[in-house]
Amino acid sequence: MLTPTHRRAGLREVPLDGHRLSVEDIVTVARHPGTRVVTLAADVARRIAESNAMKHSLIDSGVPIYGVTSGFGDSSARQISKRKVDHLQDNLIRFLSTGVGPLADDDVVRATMTIRANCLARGISGVRPELVSALIDLLNADILPQIPERGSVGASGDLVPLSYLAAALTGRGTVTHRGADKPAERALEDCGLTPLTLEAKEGLALVNGTSFMSGFAVLALHDARELTFTADLCTALTSQVLLGNSSHFAPFLFEAKPHDGMVDSAATIRTILTGDIAADSGVRRPDADFAELERPIQDHYSIRCAPHVTGVLRDTADWAYRWLAVEVNSANDNPLFDVADGAVRNGGNFYGGHVAQAMDAIKTAVASVGDLLDRQLELVVDEKFNNGLTPNLIPPLAPDDFEAGLFHGFKGMQITASSLAAEALKWTMPAASFSRSTEAHNQDKVSMGTIAARDARSVVELVQRIAAIHLIALCQAADLRGLEHLSPPTRAAYDAVRGVCAFLDRDRPLDADIERVVTLIRSGDLRGVVELETQDTVSGEAIR
Repeated sequence: MLTPTHRRAGLREVPLDGHRLSVEDIVTVARHPGTRVVTLAADVARRIAESNAMKHSLIDSGVPIYGVTSGFGDSSARQISKRKVDHLQDNLIRFLSTGVGPLADDDVVRATMTIRANCLARGISGVRPELVSALIDLLNADILPQIPERGSVGASGDLVPLSYLAAALTGRGTVTHRGADKPAERALEDCGLTPLTLEAKEGLALVNGTSFMSGFAVLALHDARELTFTADLCTALTSQVLLGNSSHFAPFLFEAKPHDGMVDSAATIRTILTGDIAADSGVRRPDADFAELERPIQDHYSIRCAPHVTGVLRDTADWAYRWLAVEVNSANDNPLFDVADGAVRNGGNFYGGHVAQAMDAIKTAVASVGDLLDRQLELVVDEKFNNGLTPNLIPPLAPDDFEAGLFHGFKGMQITASSLAAEALKWTMPAASFSRSTEAHNQDKVSMGTIAARDARSVVELVQRIAAIHLIALCQAADLRGLEHLSPPTRAAYDAVRGVCAFLDRDRPLDADIERVVTLIRSGDLRGVVELETQDTVSGEAIR
């Protein structure tokens, strides 16, 4: 078995007990390795050991136990003897290693490992405490199994992907460690660890759960919530650079239709605008029979209705958060051991239906926000709608300047944003609708939760880039309009973007600029500088 983890001095512990692991801690462990130490909470080992002892007692009695003294799936009517139970677990890991596609990112793998260890720490899966400790040791050493993304139908959990995690614990397969690909056995040896030999039920307990889909889901949800703030920031900036009607965000409107997410988005936009809400739409002409107004009374829907779009994502993210908090703190393998009643309970907790529904909803709401930002971008770059800004936000040039007519500014950026928006919208087909009967018709209704979670990840990544393109364009528009039109919070956002992306004074490649601004968004640094300027809690609550 693996040797005990040596706790690192000065690092905060993340204790696992199967009940209180937070989404925020999962994200931190996944994306900031080396800043936390994962441990087993006090008294958890005793609870796990009681379940394991019950399992061995039942094996000794000759009672048939699914996946322990029987085959798997539709082979469950075939019983084996006690002396074969360890071999059965080893074979399970071997025949499930059939994943295909790109390898999951390191943060997804860390999230998966954290969640799986926590689910087993609940103490009713019939495994040894040493197994859970071994998984935690692997995580703390940052020995990351290389897991292909594709191959799970999301019921009987993530059998195929999680088999690669189980294989790494036994010293098989390839892992990523210290920036290099290594055989698992060598990586374990480098860390003073030894491979684990799986006992009865332990292979099944590792693979028969929702932890891989939940790893994708938790990270996608975190990033989606970050996007809600970015979208509200973009809306505020769009209103400012277009000299729009800020009264669209007046509290009265949202008190009249008080969906929580809408109220939060409108309040965030007002805070970013520093409360500068226009009272009316322009010059009064009480005696005129007819007059052309200098500006429309109402802005386009993509500005005026922005809280109604982003608010949907906020509210969707809130209930998805609650569902995922339950999922990552659940025992979701089969069978489970009811120590109090001395019974083995066969059920379907491995079914990822809540993850699938949550992620199908998240990806739809995120894609809608991406579409909104793409439409705002159109208003900013198009001279027909941008209220006197240059076409495609090109630098202003005199007609007799030699370079006049050569520049096309943000034309390519808009094309890319439109492409990304279309692709994000395409991904909104609900994965949960595509259940397929498989495994000899034993798994005849499955969740497709892993596909839904991967889709949500992909949609979030697309919309992060739409938001980055829009922010770069908005900063260009602010330079052209005049920085005096910005509020202190939007000026802070402008300065942050300008720190990684210069004013476009002539046509140049902008692909690297997009990725640098994506990093600002994804890391929360952009939100951080804006919130420091507002000195208000509204935006912070929105990313809770």
